[in-house]
Amino acid sequence: MMNSTEKRATWSLSLIYAFRMFGLFMIFPVFVIYAQDIPGATPQTIGLALGVYGLTQALLQIPFGMASDKFGRKPIITIGLLLFALGSVLAALSDDMLGLIIGRAVQGSGAIAAAIMALASDVTREENRTKIMASIGISIGISFSVSLVMGPVFINWFSLSGLFWITAILSSLGIIILYLWVPTPSTAPINEQPLKQQLSAVLKNKQLLKLDVSIFVLHMILTSLFLVLPTLMVDAGLLKENHWQVYLPVLLLSFVIMIPFIIFAEKKKQITKVFLFAIALLAISLLSLYLYRRPLAGIVVSLLLFFVAFNVLEASLPSLVSKISPANLKGGAMGVYTTSQFMGVFVGGLVSGWVISLYGVGVLLLVLMAESMVWMFVIKNCCKQPFDWADAKK
Repeated sequence: MMNSTEKRATWSLSLIYAFRMFGLFMIFPVFVIYAQDIPGATPQTIGLALGVYGLTQALLQIPFGMASDKFGRKPIITIGLLLFALGSVLAALSDDMLGLIIGRAVQGSGAIAAAIMALASDVTREENRTKIMASIGISIGISFSVSLVMGPVFINWFSLSGLFWITAILSSLGIIILYLWVPTPSTAPINEQPLKQQLSAVLKNKQLLKLDVSIFVLHMILTSLFLVLPTLMVDAGLLKENHWQVYLPVLLLSFVIMIPFIIFAEKKKQITKVFLFAIALLAISLLSLYLYRRPLAGIVVSLLLFFVAFNVLEASLPSLVSKISPANLKGGAMGVYTTSQFMGVFVGGLVSGWVISLYGVGVLLLVLMAESMVWMFVIKNCCKQPFDWADAKK
């Protein structure tokens, strides 16, 4: 049972993370369509603008995570939220693709995901750590879902630049929440090991590396999908301002379906089996979208399968990283994990824009399906120790 401090940490940190991710995800369902009228727009520059924040996130996650081990969590999180707000303002004021790319890159330089997750570990007891990590994972999923629904609505009210202004406001609210409600750890999270030694210890852990590969591929596929999905729905006859009518029921139903899988994985210690099932379902959803992308009903069914798989994986991964990483290396472990996540975003945006321009949407969907199958093979056959080991060792 969580005490009052742990409950406060859970909802406040989840809210900060949700605000930040909502601002990032809100442009996903609308950017490809509305960016086409911006000077300098091509499939490659649109993909780069969508994914470039992942590059700066990836480059800075490890330094920010380890800096939080050295200097404390809250100061590092504050710096990151300020940079995120600055990048949002730059993007809002831009009138061409170059300005948007720069703004998105500055947004990404606020690389605080690792520090937030490490702070969550600092203020909770070991037996409750899985709960807060799962809560943060679920908050990411919820913010993603809400952003997909509200993005098409907000852009009709405020325009594309308005979405970035909303993002800047949410980032500022995150700073207020950080100092008003987030508990401060009773002991300073200091790690005296040299940074190189910390990083080496994290990278030698094969279980953590499997999770790093997993989050990389998952977010590479996600970003790639949203370079084609809005256009597919328009081609299927759905007006761009009505895309939320697909996202809302699909995402709500996917959450309902996802919950029993998470409960089964945790209570029955079947994390590995559920994990592999979710990856397989991801591959099936992409094949379905390739085969049935012309009728809108085919897109809806494919999306439902995709988001059930995505939500299971997104909610499970942070909890697994927390279980497996050593207590004095959580900042570094979360840094490598989130670096992999955002590098996946960058690679997905950059490479998929190139694939679409040369080979078209169908080839991209087949490539994404193949990536899912390779991912499943790697998880199943490399480093055979199951993820459930993290629970069994206790």
